Amino acid sequence: MNEPMRLPEWIKTKSPAGLHATKQMLRSHGLSTVCEEARCPNIGVCFSKPTATFMILGSHCTRNCGFCSVESASHMPLNPPDADEPARVALAARDMGLRYVVITSVSRDDLHDGGARQFSRTVAALRELLPAVKIEVLTPDFRGDTAALKTVLSSGPDVFNHNIETVPRLYSSVRPQADYDRSLGVLVTAKEIAPWIRSKSGLMVGLGETVEEVFSLMRDILSTGCDYLTIGQYLRPSKKNLPVTEYIAPALFAEYRKAGLSMGFRGVASAPLVRSSMDAEEMFSP
Repeated sequence: MNEPMRLPEWIKTKSPAGLHATKQMLRSHGLSTVCEEARCPNIGVCFSKPTATFMILGSHCTRNCGFCSVESASHMPLNPPDADEPARVALAARDMGLRYVVITSVSRDDLHDGGARQFSRTVAALRELLPAVKIEVLTPDFRGDTAALKTVLSSGPDVFNHNIETVPRLYSSVRPQADYDRSLGVLVTAKEIAPWIRSKSGLMVGLGETVEEVFSLMRDILSTGCDYLTIGQYLRPSKKNLPVTEYIAPALFAEYRKAGLSMGFRGVASAPLVRSSMDAEEMFSP
């Protein structure tokens, strides 16, 4: 067995003050965040602002991706969507003083709409309580269901986000229950349904991809009409997950950002600790 690689200095993070206060507020509303469930390394920074990415539809996923630490529910029944959850998200966003809210979810292949209706209800609850708030939805692929995408997009989010995650060659190990072309198709269809809604996607590096594969992936994402791109270092959340193949140097991340902007993306965030929803408000500009 290979020994784990030493974490480079540019990956290490600190935990600022404010972490526990945000956690307590989220727990008081009975909410989960992808920040906690996915063991994000930036949780201290984001929770101290405070900001958070709300994870709806429970904390167990019907898929079992190699990179993700969210618990898989492939062999257990899941609860139906919580009717009160959208209102609780809106109340928490109000209490946290958020101006920009990111909503994501586990994959719920057990539901006929993949959970699209719960996304829509959550956006509506936020709009009702916080009319001026900007909203980003980070969705699963809904198994390519166009009707589910229409349900989400008709609720009027400001940004639609669906992550491609990795290069096609690595899908069988990184996203075994997903499909590269289907995920690209989600971005294409979202732009066709609602071209006025900005779209966004993200990928991880350090899983064994080549530089040319990353450039090719970036071109594929851009071809969908995608506006924003995020690129970050994959970090192994637990021993059950895929190992890190390489820690990518900051200089290469800078090269990816420069290339992405030259290709025509409206905005590119590319650095070791970049995550799909980190600093999402800063990336969005009217």
